[in-house]
Amino acid sequence: MANIKSQIKRNRQALKARQRNKSVRTALKTYMKRFRTAADAGDGEAAALAYRVAARQLDKAATKGVVHVNFAANHKSKMARRLAGLTTTAAS
Repeated sequence: MANIKSQIKRNRQALKARQRNKSVRTALKTYMKRFRTAADAGDGEAAALAYRVAARQLDKAATKGVVHVNFAANHKSKMARRLAGLTTTAAS
């Protein structure tokens, strides 16, 4: 246990940040799962909507430093490719 006042405050701040980041990461997983579920079902419209929401939330999390920028970019890219595959198969 820390004895120094500034370290006690820093520990308190870190705990709050950890809880906030955990909440954001959990929500991100949910948004990405919604996209995967819609894509698995072959529902292009629902997948497109879920992609927009998930991509926006990934960008927000990356901006705030909750997830790494490359993590967000890689997942957005993977979802975009999957969405493009859905729309081309639906069109043909």
